[in-house]
Amino acid sequence: MKAHLTLIAASLLLAACSSPAQRPDSGLQVPATWDTASQANALHINRQWWTAFASPQLNQLIEQARSGSHDLASAVARVRQAQADAVVAGAPLLPELKGGLNASRQKQLRGTGNSQQDSNSNKDTVDSFSANLTATYEIDFWGGKRAARDSAELAVRASEFDRATVELTLLSGVAMAYTQLLALHEQQRIAELNLGNAQSVLKLVQTRHDAGSATLLELAQQKSLVAAQQRQLPQVRQRAEETRISLAALLGQPVQTLRFTDQPFDQLRWPNITAGVPSDLLSRRPDVASAEAQLAAAQADIIVARAAMLPTLTLTANLGSGANRAADMLRNPFYNLAGGLIAPIFNNGRLSAGRDKATARQDELLHTYRTAIINGFADVEKALSSIRRLDEQRQWQHEELSEALTAFRIAQSRYEAGAEDLLTVLETQRTLYAAQDLNVQLRQARLGASIALYKALGGGWQAL
Repeated sequence: MKAHLTLIAASLLLAACSSPAQRPDSGLQVPATWDTASQANALHINRQWWTAFASPQLNQLIEQARSGSHDLASAVARVRQAQADAVVAGAPLLPELKGGLNASRQKQLRGTGNSQQDSNSNKDTVDSFSANLTATYEIDFWGGKRAARDSAELAVRASEFDRATVELTLLSGVAMAYTQLLALHEQQRIAELNLGNAQSVLKLVQTRHDAGSATLLELAQQKSLVAAQQRQLPQVRQRAEETRISLAALLGQPVQTLRFTDQPFDQLRWPNITAGVPSDLLSRRPDVASAEAQLAAAQADIIVARAAMLPTLTLTANLGSGANRAADMLRNPFYNLAGGLIAPIFNNGRLSAGRDKATARQDELLHTYRTAIINGFADVEKALSSIRRLDEQRQWQHEELSEALTAFRIAQSRYEAGAEDLLTVLETQRTLYAAQDLNVQLRQARLGASIALYKALGGGWQAL
């Protein structure tokens, strides 16, 4: 008994002294700065990053998505599955204890009997009662059991990071859809205003045509412009309806139940986001963290596969008692101690193939980890570049819009005074409408770029 306890204590000591899994090395050279100029201020996490856009309605939609999204609920369920798998994987590190109660009755119906019946000269019924408690423990000499537990725990971490990735993708999708919907409503408003303006000009041209001072060609040209403006409205409304349907789907509900109050598009504000340094990204993005955890789990799986190729020692202790009467069942105790050593000899390459598969899996996940890092860097770079170039475009487009409005007002005034032809009015009308529509598109693109940068940085980044 002491020898068995000594073996168990030694195995536990070996497990305790084993070194923890090291953080995987991607082998990539991380750049010191971003290619696009960006402030490298110290950062802290604002987990409610969407509040930076100053939209109470967006905050409400985000909360609806977090509670109603079926994709997010599925990701949470996958985390619970991984947690249960980790408990299963860690169970063999401690002895398994089982208890049993047995009762049997035997009576010879006819014939010469058997060994138990022969022992009973009267051929009466033979009763048997027993109770036992069995402990089984496989000593983890090679660290395979511990590595299996580590792999399962790393899988839990990976599933938690995957859930965070799903949530980040969901919330950024809601924010993007909401800003797109407000932008389309603003485009619809501008289209309606321009249609009303075109109809006003049409009335003026009709009046001048009736008076003989405008040609039929001028009248047809203005009617064509009005028809074109009317054609734009159903197109914008269709895009707004499709965006609304997509937003409802993100919230986990049919579009018929989607209720929220629009806010003016120009009330949305984008925050000043700093990107920090590229090395920070490795510990911030959940998809990178998930790939890292999966790679670490694969390294542990190699230890499991190698341990399967080595001998295993199993210890068994059994404490029991039995009798012919239930009342005497616990009056005849006994114990049994056993140890078994099993070593694989021939398995037609199955175990070595399992090791090779685990090694190849590690190599695959190493490249997946590297891909996640490179894609993370690319996402941030693209978002920073979009913000910079959109700001430059908006600077010049603001001047473009101002001059287009001035030109249209002058042309309309001169046409009413008879000093300008209708063609000039038509051109200034088209230019003004295009500039107004482009202004909304650029503003929405700038909001989208900020959302994309938040997502690329892993969410929740804000300058101190």
